[in-house]
Amino acid sequence: MTDFVSLAVPGVRGLSPYQPGKPIEELERELGISDIVKLASNENPLGTPASALAAIQQALPKLALYPDGSAYALKQKLAAKLSVSASQLTIGNGSNEILDLVARVFLSPDCNAVVSRHAFIVYPIAVRALGAALRIAEARDYGHDLDAMAALVDANTRIVFIANPNNPTGNWLSIAAIENFLQAIPADVIVVLDEAYHEYVDKPGYASGLTLLDRYPNLVVTRTFSKAYGLAGLRVGYSVSHTDVAGLLNRLREPFNVNSLALAAAEAVLDDDDYLQRSLAVNRAGMQQLEAGLRSMSLSFIESAGNFIAVDFARDAAPLYQAFLQEGVIVRPVGVYEMPTWLRISVGLPEENERFLVACRKVLAA
Repeated sequence: MTDFVSLAVPGVRGLSPYQPGKPIEELERELGISDIVKLASNENPLGTPASALAAIQQALPKLALYPDGSAYALKQKLAAKLSVSASQLTIGNGSNEILDLVARVFLSPDCNAVVSRHAFIVYPIAVRALGAALRIAEARDYGHDLDAMAALVDANTRIVFIANPNNPTGNWLSIAAIENFLQAIPADVIVVLDEAYHEYVDKPGYASGLTLLDRYPNLVVTRTFSKAYGLAGLRVGYSVSHTDVAGLLNRLREPFNVNSLALAAAEAVLDDDDYLQRSLAVNRAGMQQLEAGLRSMSLSFIESAGNFIAVDFARDAAPLYQAFLQEGVIVRPVGVYEMPTWLRISVGLPEENERFLVACRKVLAA
């Protein structure tokens, strides 16, 4: 039989598939459990915004037509909201596609990219798939050490990936630290600032990288509608960059990469400030609820600026993950991030957070 693996390019042969959070339906089939709480994938616990559902309903009769390949209406609305030019925007099938596009545009086997240890796993996947060298800076308290990352940049570096806040740890960087880093990086190195959790951040010294774009044309800021806007199932994200960079990304972007329903829903939720503010309020209260419960159990965790919290159980977390499943609570193991004793818990509704805390006490007592 043909060895198809040997036919693949070297970068792909060395990859492992990205492992998404276990869906509720799969757990129901495996364990025969109902009333399951999923706190594994950093999804919005408020569910789909009514504004998005209405926009989708209105768009349904046109499904026989291709979507607007330029995403004109969404770009115009985003440009106005963010005070940028529409020519600076690239719309993607989730911000994940944008990250992959940046890698495909700027990396080759004779280049390298710099990431931080414990950063979002998609960065190394995108880099290695292209046969480029991956340089990993050691983390500082599980977060980005920008000095260590800058020290790894050399003449062959084309991209630096920074998540702010970082997934799965929740650490964040101040805007001053980001700007100091940009000042130390050559102008021909693309710095990708992944702001997937931007809307949730309410921390001292934090500001969006969008405030730096005018001064640092090598900066690319990526965002998503999957988290605070509640559209994870539709997969729509975007980047803001220098127009030349956006032009390059759009050359490689697949035609009609974002479907009609996603475009319609994203455009609608940009006007739905009530949903966004409720999302942020639920997240703030839920984070406080989880932190208080974890402290009562003397569990260590990383203060998070996102909609999730990483918890150190000080033992192999794989059996604990399985034990939580038996209790009908889906959390996220993060061993792939070299954090084998940790689990990541998404912030849910009050009753979902309490369900996790009750299960946690039971699991730890077993």
